[in-house]
Amino acid sequence: MRPARERATHNHQTYMVTSETWGRRKLFQVDRWAELLVQTISSYRDEGYFLHEFVVMPDHFHILLTPKVTLERAIQYIKGGFSFRAKKELGSNMEVWQKGFQDHRIRSFEDYVVHVRYIRENPVKEGLCSKVQDYLWSSAHTGVELDAMPQGLKPLPLESPYGAAEAAPLQTSSDDEIVGVSKAKPLQGEVLVGDEAAPLQSKVSAPKGAPVQNSSNEEDLVGAAKAAPLQNRKHRI
Repeated sequence: MRPARERATHNHQTYMVTSETWGRRKLFQVDRWAELLVQTISSYRDEGYFLHEFVVMPDHFHILLTPKVTLERAIQYIKGGFSFRAKKELGSNMEVWQKGFQDHRIRSFEDYVVHVRYIRENPVKEGLCSKVQDYLWSSAHTGVELDAMPQGLKPLPLESPYGAAEAAPLQTSSDDEIVGVSKAKPLQGEVLVGDEAAPLQSKVSAPKGAPVQNSSNEEDLVGAAKAAPLQNRKHRI
């Protein structure tokens, strides 16, 4: 029997969510549509969720977030907000979204890294770009302000013979981009909303009250997480 639906209000759980367009139409292969969805995802970051990663594919999107409201409400912000703006700013009355969404609750640091990799590498695997940072409609392009990995998912520091161990200092490596603590990169281009250009700012910020701390063993865990399968649950809004 499927477990009862877990409420996501103020429980600090992190989710990978996927939602598809109606009939899997490739609406977001049109730049203006993709730009508007990126704007919508960014616009509800303060109100609805901590935003960790996302990618807008031609006929669906993936997002890694920690809701500040219920998970259903957070996704409704994105889907309903985009549908409203599409009518107003793109002049479209068509049905945009397939009903419902799929979600997977992130349970560990390794699980988090697996899903970050999946989101960032999705455009490359689909042949839309050759490098993750080249795809415009992704957090890998660093065009939107992001929130750092939730503190509760960070790996514990190594034990100390004198009690609680001190947190290991941040280690710079090629995997920093994957675990969501990457250096900010300059924005390539602007997001257009209607006739106005709305430049986005690249920045990774930590959730309130929790400084970013990374263990020195992150690189090992990144490598160990590659083979973990993705498992999603389907829900209706």
